[in-house]
Order: sequence, then structure tokens, then C-alpha cells
Amino acid sequence: MSEADNKKPEAQNASPHFGSIADLSQALQSRKVSASELLAHVIARVEALDQRINSIVVRDFDRARDAAKAADAALGRGERRPLLGIPVTLKEPFNMAGLPSTWGFPAFKNFVPAEDALVVTRLKEAGAVIIGKTNIPIGLRDFQSYNDIYGITRNPWDLSRSPGGSSGGSAAALAAGFGPLSIGSDIGGSVRVPAHFCGVYGHKPSLGLVPLRGYSLPPAPPVPGSGDLAVAGPMARHAADLALALDVIAGPDEAREGIGYRLALPEPRHDDIRNFRVLVIDTHPLMPTGEAVRTAIARLAQRLTSLGVKVGQSNSSVPNLANSARLYMRLLNAARSPRMAADAFAEAERQAAALPADDRSLQAERTRGTAMNHRDWLATDAARLQLQQQWSQFFREWDVVIYPAAAVPAFPHDHSEPLGARHLEIDGKAYPYEDACFIWADPASTCGLPATAVPIDRSPSGLPIGVQIIGPYLEDRTTIAFARLLEREFGGFVPPPL
Repeated sequence: MSEADNKKPEAQNASPHFGSIADLSQALQSRKVSASELLAHVIARVEALDQRINSIVVRDFDRARDAAKAADAALGRGERRPLLGIPVTLKEPFNMAGLPSTWGFPAFKNFVPAEDALVVTRLKEAGAVIIGKTNIPIGLRDFQSYNDIYGITRNPWDLSRSPGGSSGGSAAALAAGFGPLSIGSDIGGSVRVPAHFCGVYGHKPSLGLVPLRGYSLPPAPPVPGSGDLAVAGPMARHAADLALALDVIAGPDEAREGIGYRLALPEPRHDDIRNFRVLVIDTHPLMPTGEAVRTAIARLAQRLTSLGVKVGQSNSSVPNLANSARLYMRLLNAARSPRMAADAFAEAERQAAALPADDRSLQAERTRGTAMNHRDWLATDAARLQLQQQWSQFFREWDVVIYPAAAVPAFPHDHSEPLGARHLEIDGKAYPYEDACFIWADPASTCGLPATAVPIDRSPSGLPIGVQIIGPYLEDRTTIAFARLLEREFGGFVPPPL
């Protein structure tokens, strides 16, 4: 970053549009501003700017005003809750009573759930003022955020470019100053890529840490349980806000595991950045990383080294990333296959049966995953268990891994169909779109590891560049702590020039 961009977070926390949750809460508690006034600021900004960006596509301003009034009354009584009076947005698929949950499918345009998702309930209990829901790609299957119901969401840094997907609306809303917190979800980088594209923070929690009741394809009932790979997690403009929000939404479902279990995450491994052991990975055996991203990661590694941090850039104990990526592609499409129409699934079965046994391309692995029977899935899961054990061993020697969130900064909108025929340009050469985008979600998604997305730099054209900080299973506080230390040392979020 330039000296102008390398700002300490305190310089931005005073802003009503870009302040941290802690600073906004302090202002609310000291009565420097009321929850109703803070909400009015946010709504005015949304109404002034979101017509161009189109991030908050389901607005709930009237109920938000009522919630803000209730928050003011609670603050007046001296109540203290983590999000009391704080404006928050949600990704569209989270059920919220009285608002549509469509997942971008026109067939579900009129589906309105009768009850809140458990995550929404926890946010409200913490005092959040929920102002609306953010845009997504249809079926959450793209690295852009557009659909026939809500239209196209644009990146606040460059309206001609994607804000990422599938939590692109959430990232764009945060970057634009539409509240300090949004809740996204991630199965294939859907929190990490939008955070990288829009220059904000995001946390993909360890698998199973945040319950998913009320996050299911319509019209499925909101029963306890969780699917494979998918997680829900917070997105924010300040790393500390990720920790605060995760404490609010994490923990077992009271109707299921919560009957017998309570959450007790380990504390961060270190509170001094100089004590971290950091392995930097900026390349992949199956997909190149663009020069802008590699340069930003190299600069970060140099800055960490200059602080005295132990930084490694190659290590024989890293699990085989090529094999891991192939495994992930099978698991990813197996997890997504229940959403497919019967005719599309039958076609996938035909394609999988016709694949040569020696075809180990990522597209072939996705096709195999879509049509995988339970016996083959169990064998794939067994291979994942071995991979998880390898990572567990790795994290005895290292604390965190710095890893690309994506190969390139935000790319131009491309809504051409079919999606599988698209290509993504990396340093002037075209690569299969799904390969080039999904590959970076592994290994954190495959092995259920926590990963915190952190803005670190800008591209030569001024676009944000981020990385993901991957850590040991259920050591979410370690990856977020490292993100906080990076923000403290080098600065973090910078508002786009809206």
C-alpha cells in the first residue's frame, strides 16, 4: 500500500459510515448518537449510493426503525449487548420471517419463511438492527452476484467489475459503508473471494461452528443439521468485528448438539505478531496466481520478516495441494448435487460414466462428484480424513498459512452462459473459469479449517487485494487474531472512492 493507504484503523473508526462495532457501540452507550440516528445515517447512505451498486436487494427499513427505537430504550435502561443498536445486513438465503428467501431462483420468488434462521435469532438477541438482505448469484454458484429477481450487484471500487460471489452483496455493502457487519456463507470461497474483491474482512469458520438451521433451499423446513463443506460466517471492515460477531453467532444448535455440548474455543496461539510462525503459499501446482496477487503476497512476507516474524515459503509437510484440489472438487459437487433438477442430474450421471479413468482434470472430478454414489462418497470422505490429519500435523510446526483468496483482483462482469464454458484471464492467458475460481477454496473448505480473509494491498490499477489466513481446526480465534495484528501493523480497510 501507499503511505496514504496504509492507515491505522483508528483513523476510520470515527466515521459513522466506516466505524468499527466497538466504536459505534461506545458512541451509542455514551449517548453521543442514538440507534435511530445511526440507522438514519445508514439508510440515507444506502438510498444515495445503492442504486448504482445494488447490494441490499431486500430492504427492511420499517422494522429496522422499530428495532432501533427498541435499542434506544434498552440503552436508556443501561442494557449492554454485543450488537445493541448496530445496523447489520444478511445474505439473502438466511431465512428471516416476513422477507423472501429465494436463493436467486425465480421459482422461489414468492417464498417467505415463517420463522428466522437461528443465526438471525442470535443476532437479534444480541441487539442487532437488521436493515435488509444482500444479493447473490442464482443458487449461490458463481463468483459474481446477479440473478433475474434482483439484478446485478457491482463492485464499489469499479462498477464494471464483480464484487465476488456468492456473498458479493454483503462485501459490496460493507465497502460502501452500509453498516459495519454482514453475515455471509461459504462453501467455495463465497466469503473469502468477495472480501478480497471489495477490500473488506471475512471469516470462514471451522466446519460446524455456526449452526445452519434456517439456511436451506426453499421450501425446505428449518430443521437442525448441517450439510458438507458449507459454513456461515461474518464479514466486516475491521478484524476485531469478526471476533465479536463470531462470538454472537457461533455455538451448537440448542435443538440438536446444544442439548449436550457447549462451545469452548481455544484462545489465540499468540498475542504478539512476532511470535507467529507463518508459512506463505503463493502458487498452486494446478493453477497460476496472477502477478498482482503474487507481488502483494511477497510484499506482505517481506514486511512480516522485517518485524522479526518467522516466515517460511516452502515446506515439505504441506499436504499435496493437487490431490487436495481434486478431492475438493468431488466433495463440492457432491454437496451441491441435491439442488440440481432431475434432468440435469441424469445428464451428469451420463457424463460421469463416459469419463476416461485417467482423466484427473478438475472438471472431470467435479463431474464425478455430482454423480457420486454413497459408497464412493465414503471413500472420498476417508481420503479427506487422512488429509485433515496431515494438516493437524502441519500446524504443530506452523501457526497459520497465508494463501491467495483468488488468482486475480476483481474481474469484469461476465454473465455468459453456460457458466462451464467461461474462462478467466490470468496474466493474459485464459483458464477454465470454475477451475481458476474454485481451486483457492481448498484446503480450508475441504478440511473444515478456519480461514480469515484480510485486505493487504492494491493492484497497479487500484483494486483491492486480499489473502486468506488459514489455521488449525477450531482455532478460529488464532486466524482472526493474526488478522487483527496485521491490521494494527499495516492498516486494513480503505473506503472506495464513491
